[in-house]
Formats: sequence, structure tokens, C-alpha cells
Amino acid sequence: MAKMKGARAVAQLLQAHGVSHVFFMDAVLRRALAEMEDFGITRVLGHSEKAVAYMADGYARVSGKPGVCMAQSVGAANLASGMQDPYLGHSPVIAITGRHVAPFQYRNAYQEVDHGPLYDAVTKFNGRIDNVEQIPHLFRAAFREATTGTPRPVHLDIAGFTGDALTATEADFDMTVDDAHTRFPAFRPAPDPAAVERAVAAIKAAKKPVIIADRGAIISGAGAALVQLAERIQAPVVATLDAKHIIVENHKVFRGTVGLYGRSCANHVVDEADLVIYAGSNTSDHTTANYVMPKQGTKIIQIDIDPLEIGRNYAGTIGVLSDVRAGLEVLAVMADAAKHDDWLAHTQKYVDEWRVEAEKARNSEAQPMRPERLVRELNEVLPKDAIVIADTGYAALWTGTLLYLNHPGQQYHRAAGSLGWSFPASLGAKCAAPDKPVICFCGDGGFFYHLPELETARRRGIKTVTIVNNNHCLSQGLRNLNIAYEGRKDHSRKGECFEYLETDFAKVAQSLGCFGVTVGKPQDFRKAFEQAMASDLPAVIDVKTEFAVQAPLPWVPTA
Repeated sequence: MAKMKGARAVAQLLQAHGVSHVFFMDAVLRRALAEMEDFGITRVLGHSEKAVAYMADGYARVSGKPGVCMAQSVGAANLASGMQDPYLGHSPVIAITGRHVAPFQYRNAYQEVDHGPLYDAVTKFNGRIDNVEQIPHLFRAAFREATTGTPRPVHLDIAGFTGDALTATEADFDMTVDDAHTRFPAFRPAPDPAAVERAVAAIKAAKKPVIIADRGAIISGAGAALVQLAERIQAPVVATLDAKHIIVENHKVFRGTVGLYGRSCANHVVDEADLVIYAGSNTSDHTTANYVMPKQGTKIIQIDIDPLEIGRNYAGTIGVLSDVRAGLEVLAVMADAAKHDDWLAHTQKYVDEWRVEAEKARNSEAQPMRPERLVRELNEVLPKDAIVIADTGYAALWTGTLLYLNHPGQQYHRAAGSLGWSFPASLGAKCAAPDKPVICFCGDGGFFYHLPELETARRRGIKTVTIVNNNHCLSQGLRNLNIAYEGRKDHSRKGECFEYLETDFAKVAQSLGCFGVTVGKPQDFRKAFEQAMASDLPAVIDVKTEFAVQAPLPWVPTA
């Protein structure tokens, strides 16, 4: 036991759990923030609660450690909205908020609503700290919940409008910290031998197996085990966008990204397979093309740490309940070596055909530039150890399908669904990996969400490079908007629903003390990128691209 004030206990507990950065909006836990100076914790003040939540998310995904974000009571609702993406993206973010003390509850306390319901849908644990003795217990609980099983956000609501009602109080604290919960996954349970035996038998019987890698495989660090199993049983590998960097692009078994934001070639492979091995996948509608791929009746093996995910969308699944890496490692040893040369050759033809078609747009000389050409230009200059942070929507579709990760040191992380996530997430990612180049790719619509965080990047010296695919509109919605306008005689005001004014983001960046450059031609991108990388400042490359260009949709099987 150690005697200290609550504020110091908070700072020491965070440091003991390996936290190097805290992302926050004023005013919250000011006494604890002051104490953090003594523990080497960097405090990053943002411009909105949602942005600091995304910073913590980006930090967590890249560091492999929980990310921490904080806000006072009146900002709690905004911070809760930022928990959706880490919840969907399986990211362990710890959200800390202040809450009026008990005598103020149920009496119309200033600027406060009930926080509990705001966080219930987007966290796996939602705790209240009402007295100082609870601080160590509930902080340990938060890290335990965030890192155990499927990583997800948690919430601690601390007494006091700014969370400081308890931090000035002195008490005796048990400061013991479990090392397992300073990272994720916290534990790596091995699979049940009987389940392995069933999976091995299914693999032996398969003629056309395929492995689908998803977010859980990335969390588990299962890349080497995945390749080992794929090579042993000669199964092609496809990956969701959340596992895009699990295997290099030119590996002999890789067949591309799968799903509604994937490649037609990968979708064909899954559609024709007679055995699908899911590695860390929740088999969502995006991954399965609205649950039609693989076909119902296809033999399924599902490796996951969460028992509730196994068989959720496919009855009769052979479940391997374990850490994903541990499960793949056991299967790679226990499964019989197999030869499926014809199957590998057949699936490679789909890849070859897809590449021929994709290269037409990637090589386009059109001006304004096509987004596909922009991605190709980025591909040619992307550092071998780059971390790419992509927004949702078309930003994810363009980069997820057309950015080729040819080096094992490259990473790719994309929004789980929230437009505007990528830029603040890239700042958190850079805090987690200060020695690696962090490249944000977003559209103008997404970049507009959190523009003020350019000032945060400049103030805190967080040097990222942000590439804005600037076509001054939300182009992804145009396809359905055109359907909505079918039969209407007058389309003259349709632009009100998806167009923005043309904006020079390079000048915006410069006005905030950052590096900014505008690119209009494909051949000018390399120089602009090199200048951005060489600059000591956070950088924005504003790339003028074709207005409202529509991304081709991948082939998916009919229901």
C-alpha cells in the first residue's frame, strides 16, 4: 500500500499500465494531468472530444497498448460518439469523464445528462468511481476489460464535473498492476485438441480451401502463422481491409482484399471455395457481401478468441476457440501437408485478370487526376516502413484495393466506419510510432471534420503527411443519389446534397503553420511527397482529382 493523493494515484496507474500519451479536452482531471509530468506521460490537448477519441484509437491500433482519452462532464456525450469506431474496430480505448457528485444528481445539474446510456452501446465496460478507494480497483478493471478477449473501449466516469472531486483526497492505495493488461491481447489461450482434430479433418478433405484473415489476426500478430498454414495446406489467402497488411502483396498465396470494399478476384476465390478458414473474423456483412459469400453450406472453420463470434452467421461451423495466432500455429503443425496446385493456379488467374483491368485506371493520364492514379503515385513513393491511415468510404475503397503493400514493414489501418476518423487517428498513430512515417489518406469531406487538429499537430510537433483526395464533394453517395432523382424532371439542385465549395487545403495548412502543397498533375506528386516528407512540419498534400468519380464496385455473387 502507498499513501498519496488520488491525482497522483491516477497518474501512477496510467504510467504503470504503459501509457505514454493521454489525449484530452479541457477541463478534466487537471490535478492528475499535472502529476503526469512526473511520470513522463505526454498530454495532448485537442480541439474536440471526438478527435481525441480517434487519436487514442490510432495510438492503440499502432502501439498494441490501450489508448486513453478524457473529457469533462459536458463533453462526455461527444467523447461517447468517438467510441463507435474503436468499438467496431476492436480497439482498446479507455475513455475517462467527469460526472457531478452524488448530491447534484437528479437535480438538473449544470451541463449534464446521464452518461451511462451514452456509453452502453459502444463500450464493453462502463464503470463509476464514486470514492477515492475505488480508483486503483476500477483503473485495473478498465485495462483488464479493454485488453481481454476481443479488445474494445471501456469507460470510467469519475466523480466531479471535471473528475476532480476525489483527486485531492489522500488515501492508502494498492498500486499493483497486472503486466498482462498493459498490452493486447492480454492472454493467448490455446485451442482445445478435439476442436483442432475436427478442423484438421476438414482441411484434409478440402479440395479448394481458402483462408480469410480479418482484424483479429492483426490484433494477434498472426501473420507468420497464417503464411505457415497457407503454405502447408496450399490454400490461397484473402484479407479484409482490416487485415490488409497481414501478408505482402506479391506473396505466392495472396489473392487480394475481400468483401464489399474488396477486389473481384478475391471474392471469386471465396465464392468457389469448398472450405473457408476464418482467422479472427466476425463474418460481417461487409466481409461476406451481405452474407452470400461463402455460399451457405460451405464448410467453415472459424478461429476466434470470442466464443460468441464462432458460428454467429454460419451454422455448423467448426469452432477453434483460441488466440488467433495460437490457433493458426497449432493447425500449421497438425494439418497434413497438401498439394492444391490446380486450385492455386486457377485462383491466380482471377488475380491476373483483375490486375490488368485495375492498371488501366491506375495508369490514367486524365486531368484532373483519377483517384486510382493518385493511389498508384503514392504506391511508388511509399516508404518501406510506412503506416497508412485511411478514412472510411471511398478513401478506404481506393487504398484498400489499389495500394499494394510490398514490404513486410508497411502497415494499413482504416476507419471502421466513421468519416473523418483518419486524420486525428493518424496523429495518435504517430505518437505511438514517432520514428515511422505516418501517411493519412482521406477525401476532402473527411478532412473537413477535424481540420482544427492541424493546430494540434503543429503545436505538439506531430509530423504526419496527409494526402487529401480533393474532388470537392462526397462522391460515394452520388450513385444512390442518382437513383433517388430518377423520374424527377429537375436535377439542377441535386448538388446541394453532395457538393462542397472548392477549398485549397494547402493554404489552410500553411495558415496554421504547417507545410502545404497543391498537386494537379500525376507527375507532380512525387516531388510534393518528397517535400512533405523532408519538411519538419505536419504536412498536407492537396491533390485535385476528378469531380464525383465513381469507384467500380467489386463482383459479388448474387443471393
